[in-house]
Amino acid sequence: LLGGCGWISPPHQDLGYPIDAYPIDEAEVIRVIDGDTVDLRLDGSEERVRLIGIDTPESVSRTTPDQCWGAEASQALGHLLPTGTVVRVERDIEARDRYGRLLLYVHRSSDDLFVNQWMVQEGFAEVASYPPNDTFERHFAAVRNEARRQNLGLWAHCDGPDQPLD
Repeated sequence: LLGGCGWISPPHQDLGYPIDAYPIDEAEVIRVIDGDTVDLRLDGSEERVRLIGIDTPESVSRTTPDQCWGAEASQALGHLLPTGTVVRVERDIEARDRYGRLLLYVHRSSDDLFVNQWMVQEGFAEVASYPPNDTFERHFAAVRNEARRQNLGLWAHCDGPDQPLD
């Protein structure tokens, strides 16, 4: 399906890159599932996409209770990426996870906002490392440390993403 996702550009290795200097494929947001998962229309097909490098508290799992700050993380991503939003996407090393979801970095096209980073920066997500898809791991960790230092989002309310609701 989709030629192994080779149509999605590989990641940038330098965080100082101008986003316009690299070809990145566009997609359209169909719906936000939770704080780290969205459905996108890519090349005419609907795909479930997991944002690489981040983990938000659970808010829609059938097997895990809702976690502290999960609803807020889902709402934040929904606000960033309402239905119809055009995004630019890029992949890392592995294209899909064990559930068949595409693994992508997402940039909002209208202003080049790096969505994965923003979710960590604003305290809606923790860093999640899944080698070999770890291009931005150190960068996201630094951003997370600053959000934690500033006591933002889940760090102010839960001290991390895996805490149950009170």
